[in-house]
Amino acid sequence: MTSPYNKALAEIGHAMGGIDGGEYTAAIEALASAHNIALYGVGREGLQIKGLAMRLFHLGLSASVVGDMTTPALCRSDLLVVSAGPGSFSTVEALMNVAREAGANVLLFTANPDAPAGRLATSRVLVPAQTMANDIHGDSVLPMGSLYEGALFVLFEMLVLSLKERLNVTAAQMRAVHTNLE
Repeated sequence: MTSPYNKALAEIGHAMGGIDGGEYTAAIEALASAHNIALYGVGREGLQIKGLAMRLFHLGLSASVVGDMTTPALCRSDLLVVSAGPGSFSTVEALMNVAREAGANVLLFTANPDAPAGRLATSRVLVPAQTMANDIHGDSVLPMGSLYEGALFVLFEMLVLSLKERLNVTAAQMRAVHTNLE
C-alpha cells in the first residue's frame, strides 16, 4: 500500500504503545465489576463508544448508551464510561457530575494528560494521540481527530479481548446474544 497507509498504521501503533498498563488493567477491573455500565461520547468518539457498548453487551454485561430509552439510572455499583479526547466537552462533564453525584464510578478515555474532565473521573486511560483540538499543529497523516478515534477502536477491541478472558466468556456465548434481527 501507499506511504500514508503505513504511516497511519504506525501512528495508531505508536498511540497504543503509549497506553499505561496500570490504567488499562484498572479499566478492565472497572468494567468487569460494574453492575450497570452507561457509555457516552460525542461525534466520532461517540461512534467508538457505541461499538464498545455493543461488545460489552455481547460479553453479557449490562451496558447501554446514554440517551437510549433503556439506559438505567446509575448508582453506587455502576460505571459511566466517557471519552473526551481533547480533555473536555460540556456534555461529558455534565454527565460525569450526574454520575458522581449518584455515587457511580467514572472511567474517562482522553488524549489530554491534563484533561479538565479528569478531576471528575475515578479512573482514566490516557490515549496519547492527536485529536481535533491539536490537529492544526499536529503531524498525523490522519485528518482532524482520526488518530485518537482509530486508537480508541483498537483499544476498545483489546479491552473486549481482555474482558472476554477475565469473565471466561467464549466466542460462542458472545455470538449467542448477537442480534438476529439484521
